[in-house]
Amino acid sequence: MALDEALLRTANGPLLRIYRWETAAVSFGYFSKFQEVAAAWPGREPVRRWTGGGTVPHGEDLTYTLIVPQDCPVFAMGALESYRLIHECIANLLGGAGVLAEAAAEKVSDACFENPARHDVLYAGRKVAGAAQRRTKFGLLHQGSIQCGARDAFLRKQLPEALAAGLLSRELSRAEVLLAEQLVHDRYGAEIWTRRF
Repeated sequence: MALDEALLRTANGPLLRIYRWETAAVSFGYFSKFQEVAAAWPGREPVRRWTGGGTVPHGEDLTYTLIVPQDCPVFAMGALESYRLIHECIANLLGGAGVLAEAAAEKVSDACFENPARHDVLYAGRKVAGAAQRRTKFGLLHQGSIQCGARDAFLRKQLPEALAAGLLSRELSRAEVLLAEQLVHDRYGAEIWTRRF
């Protein structure tokens, strides 16, 4: 989470980060209540996101972050439209079986993947991709999870090309890593952040 914020603060162009989790974890939205998350997901490391949304189990999923600076056309779109555009790219990778939810389903729990929102990706009638966004003076932070199991390797390879025509792969810079480490110290690694609500 700290690295995502560091990249948002320093990006000079659109940036996609795809990653996996070292241990079983659960991320939860900025306004979620820590005690409820910890009770519902025992045995998983709880991680509070800077974005909103429900709880998302990590460890078997494909997690990605898309960062769009303010001067990019996607940032000028409304939240719903940018969400649709990004998820449409993911749905297209799943062929004819991948579709976007036309409307939000009735909320049944705080678990993100039990509650399809409008424009989430459905596969065989089940939500397989969801995300949360945050807009700041730096740009758009879109944090997503894709839970397709056996198709994860295919999606990891194809997602970058589905989202952009021209791609450059690069390592993290020293400045980005140092900023992320500072954010871990100041926010994301602090109990006051994780347990704030």
